[in-house]
Amino acid sequence: MTPSAAARHDLLLRVAPAGPDGCISHVDPAIAGWDLTTVTVYRLTAGQTVERAADDQERLVLLLEGYGSVTVGDRDLGRIGSRMSVFDGPPPPIVLVAPGTAFRLTAEGDALVAVGAAPGGPIRVNRYVAPEDVLVEARGAGNTARRIHHLLPPAAEAGRLIAFEVFTPGGNWSSYPPHKHDTENPPVEARLEEYYFYRFAKPQGFAFARVYTADRSLDEAMTPMDCDVVLIPEGYHPVGVPAGYDCYYLNIMAGPNRAWFFTLDPDHAWLMNWSPAAPTAAQEGTAK
Repeated sequence: MTPSAAARHDLLLRVAPAGPDGCISHVDPAIAGWDLTTVTVYRLTAGQTVERAADDQERLVLLLEGYGSVTVGDRDLGRIGSRMSVFDGPPPPIVLVAPGTAFRLTAEGDALVAVGAAPGGPIRVNRYVAPEDVLVEARGAGNTARRIHHLLPPAAEAGRLIAFEVFTPGGNWSSYPPHKHDTENPPVEARLEEYYFYRFAKPQGFAFARVYTADRSLDEAMTPMDCDVVLIPEGYHPVGVPAGYDCYYLNIMAGPNRAWFFTLDPDHAWLMNWSPAAPTAAQEGTAK
């Protein structure tokens, strides 16, 4: 697939009512028009489960809100969770499931769960990372200040998936200055498909998201709301948040090679006020 083929697909996907299995959102390569990344989000009630049989996919299981019990292969991780809302403060626990390994998650009560997947890469490991071991970064300054949770950063041991959480105060900008990662040209740029799942501290909140290429063959402005999804198959992709509506989004990415190199929009590169080289700490994942 070429990036231009992906541009023909809808980039804004509205949340759906929970199905019998709790699914409120699903994206796969056929829906997104890209090659690798699948993400499914579930809103579960007590006793509901999410599970996958062993196959060729690497998976990232994120208990974004609530608590539950998780089994990976024949290993019982027990009860995990860290918050009832993404806005409560700490990062979520991180469960990385290697290709060839099954998993099962059972909700203890109301829970929001995201499962990201991509074909397995050269590294194939099962890892658990406790919330207190997730790197938290303050990025930007002034009206570009935001908080980043490095859930599965490039420095962490994994096969293909990369993931972050971004918290943007109302009135601020993030994914800023505009940058892109749609060309495989390391170490200048790495090709990554990117998925954004939004939450807002006030459920009526919204953001402004733009996805555009240098030649403007793709140029879409969108207004994601609570639990909506924005897809970034190519192009620059800044996010602006209206005053009064603190914003959260989950980024999940995958590409042909696991690296995070990006190129700034030269028109706006003068606004760069943070160093992408600063947060290099890797997590020490354990089997709980």
